[in-house]
Amino acid sequence: MSRDPRIIPNERFGASAPPWGPSASSSYSGGYNDFEPQRGMPRQSGNDPGNAFNDVFYGAGSEFIKSGLGVYGNKILGTSKDYVQSNMSRYLSGRDLQYYFQVNDQYVKNKVKVVLFPFLHKGHWTRIAEQVAGGLTYKPPRYDINAPDLYIPLMAFATYIIFCGIAQGLFGKYTADVMGAKFTKALVGWAVEVALLRFSLYALGSGDAPILDVVSYSGYAFVGVSLIILSRVLSSYWIVPWMVGLWTGLCMAIFLVKTMKRVLFAEVRSYGRDSTKHHYLLLFMGVVQLPLFFWLGRL
Repeated sequence: MSRDPRIIPNERFGASAPPWGPSASSSYSGGYNDFEPQRGMPRQSGNDPGNAFNDVFYGAGSEFIKSGLGVYGNKILGTSKDYVQSNMSRYLSGRDLQYYFQVNDQYVKNKVKVVLFPFLHKGHWTRIAEQVAGGLTYKPPRYDINAPDLYIPLMAFATYIIFCGIAQGLFGKYTADVMGAKFTKALVGWAVEVALLRFSLYALGSGDAPILDVVSYSGYAFVGVSLIILSRVLSSYWIVPWMVGLWTGLCMAIFLVKTMKRVLFAEVRSYGRDSTKHHYLLLFMGVVQLPLFFWLGRL
């Protein structure tokens, strides 16, 4: 019988064994582990850059680098956290966001009437204040018709975009990106309104008004703008949307002037300011509502 050339004699085991068997694996001294640094084994010194790299990150300097990076990372995270918290408290002025959504059906109905018919509003425009343990605060919207809220502006914002999509579909102008375009247009209009009110308050020396109050007051414009788009859908006469836009823009101007006068003279106590400057800026704030309304009312 002929011998398999792959089988070689193995004196250790007393029999023939393949070179890949246990004896071969135990007697073989080379392999991947010879090229991998072993834990606890000293590194070879020399001019190899890889050895210098290992000495820095695995040797005596590794603990120093790790501790330094940890302290530096904690410092960055701590500073960022403090920055966000300070800015959030500054912009929200210590108010809870839930305050602007504490509404009921009666408040929503009365508030929409005030926005669309401000000259029919009976009584004062001053908000109702109450004394609490932390100081003076204002009652939530469901208890005060003059309080700002974000529920009506957000609902009117969404209604405006939906009405725009319906009108575009009825007029045969609906495309895949029309809703996104109208959303962007509405968002830009809201931002312009906020910037206008904020700039006017700063110019009048009353820049400490809460930013969410300003966002709420400017968002009421979408109540009238939604009616402009609805009139375009329901009426085939071009004069009807223009009349609705003129009416709602004028009512919004009256509402903002009344509200900003209350913010200036009742909430931030700006009695020592120039009254002439007040009147001109408030008039400018009201006049700007008309072109803004007609721009948002265009399809």
